[in-house]
Amino acid sequence: MNVKINASWKENLQDEFKKDYFKRIVDLIKSEKESKNQIYPAGSLIFNAFNLTDFDEVKVVILGQDPYHGAGEAHGLSFSVKQGIKLPPSLQNIYKEIESDLGVKMPKKNGDLSTWAKQGVLLLNASLTVRADQANSHSGIGWQIFTDKVVQILSEKKNYLVFILWGNFAKQKMNLIDQSKHLILTSAHPSPLSAHKGFLGNRHFSKTNEYLMFKGIDPIDWKIVEP
Repeated sequence: MNVKINASWKENLQDEFKKDYFKRIVDLIKSEKESKNQIYPAGSLIFNAFNLTDFDEVKVVILGQDPYHGAGEAHGLSFSVKQGIKLPPSLQNIYKEIESDLGVKMPKKNGDLSTWAKQGVLLLNASLTVRADQANSHSGIGWQIFTDKVVQILSEKKNYLVFILWGNFAKQKMNLIDQSKHLILTSAHPSPLSAHKGFLGNRHFSKTNEYLMFKGIDPIDWKIVEP
């Protein structure tokens, strides 16, 4: 099966692409598109997180649950939206925490986190596709088998990564990670429903950089500029 994905990831995930569950994912998405169902993100962006962040360059993993399901929002990076799209509430809270934690002024109109991805922040959703206007509509089609494997491979093959797990769904992935050689940061989800229960004030951005620098790894520049 010819999956268009960064060569470093293809090498590490090639066995998954051959498995029956992955073939079923591909067949189901094709079937939905043939039935005129709108799927997000666009096909060319399904593996955007992998194509912007080379396997060998991963420093940080921020795990999301599901792509945004509104028109034009999802572009293959967890919590991120394309430039020109209104900032979702969770991302507004992420920016608020960065400003509080680092004293860095964040934009009001640019929610594109691609600059993080290019620095080694894997912005990974547990499901890589969603049906338009139907949250979690592809959560049961097999993507989580694939993305769990991604987390496991990263944990096994790399050292000194920071895994950022916000909310109960993400925290369930802790058992996939070797805590003896990686840092795991957990808190409430940045959603307005839960951000005040421990997300705001978690200082995950400064803690990530402190850990990376302690391990001799270049820190992340979290600043996003206005377009």
